[in-house]
Amino acid sequence: MTKINKISNNDLASKDENLKLSSRRDFFKKAASLSVGAAAAASVAPVTLSADDKAIMHHPKWGQSWGDPVTKNLYGVPSKFEHNNTRRYTKLLASGNYRASIAVTPIHESEGIITPNGLFFSRSHGGTAHIDPNEFRLMITGLVKKPIVLTLDQLKRYPSVTRTHFIECPANGGQEWRRPQYNSLQFAKGFMACAQWTGVYIKTILEDLGLDKKAQWMLAEGSDNSEMGRSVPIDKIMDDAMIVWGQNGEALRPEQGYPARLLLPGWEGNLCVKWLKRLDFAAEPWYAKEETSKYTALRPDGKAIQHFYANEVNSTVTHPSPEKPWDVKDLKDGDMIEIQGLAWSGMGTITTVDISLDGGKNYVEANIKGLVLPKCWTRWSYMHKYKKGEKLLLTSRALDDAGFIQPTVDQEVSVMGVESVYHRNAIETWEVNEKGEVNHVQIRS
Repeated sequence: MTKINKISNNDLASKDENLKLSSRRDFFKKAASLSVGAAAAASVAPVTLSADDKAIMHHPKWGQSWGDPVTKNLYGVPSKFEHNNTRRYTKLLASGNYRASIAVTPIHESEGIITPNGLFFSRSHGGTAHIDPNEFRLMITGLVKKPIVLTLDQLKRYPSVTRTHFIECPANGGQEWRRPQYNSLQFAKGFMACAQWTGVYIKTILEDLGLDKKAQWMLAEGSDNSEMGRSVPIDKIMDDAMIVWGQNGEALRPEQGYPARLLLPGWEGNLCVKWLKRLDFAAEPWYAKEETSKYTALRPDGKAIQHFYANEVNSTVTHPSPEKPWDVKDLKDGDMIEIQGLAWSGMGTITTVDISLDGGKNYVEANIKGLVLPKCWTRWSYMHKYKKGEKLLLTSRALDDAGFIQPTVDQEVSVMGVESVYHRNAIETWEVNEKGEVNHVQIRS
């Protein structure tokens, strides 16, 4: 008689699980050896994992239960594991009540050239205004042949355009004039962000209204309680100045000037007046507070420069950086590791980015990555062969199609001194020590 051994359902389940684990373990060992070999062939640093890695050997919890219904977050939110990817602020750069203040972009966490709306750099002079779009009115007055008041719907009837540009506060990097104040990429260079904007060229509106030949300046005035106003030369208005109501495919956020703001591509962010209420055209500039007592550049001779607008050619290393150091424990001699960064210019389009590993003594050309657009962030990278225990001084410099190149610290200081706040675009240096830690340093001759 044939003996039949009965196996319970629990025994079957246990045996089946053991077979799965054994199979996964064997597969993972083979895959791990193959991936290491492939990585070595590609000269890219492999990741060391155990063949008993629980993430491979066991079915994850999230795959064994229902996920959230699609109705849970009708406006999407980031993963809870991305909680460090956020704007930040500091008392040093704020009023006591944080109304006249800033929130800086985590550019060390940024991918590509588009900044999500919730991470976009924000600056206000009297807090964030919350405007009813039904009560929005834009007055266009002064030296125009047909003065007009537009509702938001009437403004949107003009032919729209969509363009990708950065907005940069002219104080970006301003803490570095004497010496670095923060060991942080976010606070050193996070006073900027880049987005896709939708709106109308002001020149399109002026074609309809007619512009007096005497008009050489435009005043843009906001409707928030600071009534922030700036004078803009007519040449810029007739070039690429926009009134925008859309950002990255949706309406502007309140902190970005909802429902409409001024955008002057490549020019300092303070000029891109938010919560617009009036455009006034005249023969002379207005000499508003923000262009007399503020947003001027004090020279060594004691005189201040006014009406300088475009953000100069600039760049920074984003990986590694103080917030994103290399994990050197997983690196071996000869491993290839990518140095990455951003470049931008308010003068035009980035053409070249050079990278130095020794603080600017020697440079090699980096690779431009992805889209290259005028007055827009440009990604770049350089593959570096890692050497255990090495020390680096990472410095980048950018060039644009207008022929401008980032100056050294000495070159910039020789012209501007160290008393200014705005428009600092000298090269920046990260010191990477043998532990992989990254520190912000300044190199002078």
